[in-house]
Amino acid sequence: MAQVERRAALHGALSDPGRLAVVDLLSRGDASPSELAAELGMPSNLLAHHVNVLVEHGLVERTPSEGDRRRTYLRLLPTELGPFTTALPRPLRVLFVCTANSARSHLAVALWRAASTIPAVSAGTHPAPGIDPGAIAAAVRHGLDLRGHEPRRLEAVRRDGDLVITVCDRAHEEVGLVADVHWSIPDPVRVGHDDAFDRAVTELGRRVADLAPRLVVS
Repeated sequence: MAQVERRAALHGALSDPGRLAVVDLLSRGDASPSELAAELGMPSNLLAHHVNVLVEHGLVERTPSEGDRRRTYLRLLPTELGPFTTALPRPLRVLFVCTANSARSHLAVALWRAASTIPAVSAGTHPAPGIDPGAIAAAVRHGLDLRGHEPRRLEAVRRDGDLVITVCDRAHEEVGLVADVHWSIPDPVRVGHDDAFDRAVTELGRRVADLAPRLVVS
C-alpha cells in the first residue's frame, strides 16, 4: 500500500495542467525557471509554485549552474511512474556541444551512435587542443569508441537541421548559442577523478537512452 500511495501522490502532483506542461518540457532536458516561464508563457510566481510542488514530490530537483553559478537548472528525476516520454521531431543530425569539446560531448556522441541511427557529431565553443585523457580512459572502461574524434569549433560543425544539445552549463549560457535541448552534466575534467568521468558516462547514457527512441516523427 505504501507504493500505491506514493504513486497516487505522484499522479496527484501531475494532475494540474501547468505542472504536467513543466514535466513535459523537462522530459526533453534541463531548463532554468526563466527558460521554462518563457517557453510556457507562464508568470514566474505561478511557475515557482508548480516547481515547488514537483520538487516536494521528488519529481524534479534543482541544481546550481557550473557556468555563471547564479543560475539554477531544473532536472526531471526518475520515479515509480517510469519515464515521461513524448515523441519529438526527428532531426537530420544531433550535435552535442560543450565548451572545450574534450570530454562530455565526445562521450555523448559515442553513446548516441550505439543507440540511434541518426548521425551525431560534437563541437565546442572554445575547443581544447585535444581530448582529455580521462575521457579516453573512461571510454575504454565503458566500451566506447573515440577513435578519430578531435575537438572542433562549433561554427565549423553546425548545420541547418541539427538538433543542438548542450551538455555543458557554460556553453549553454554563452550569448548567441541557442540550444534545442540542455543536459546539465557536471564537468569531469574539472574534478579529474575516474569516478567523475564514470558518473558523466552513466548520466549521458541515461539521457541518450531516454531521448533517442523519441525522435521518430517525420
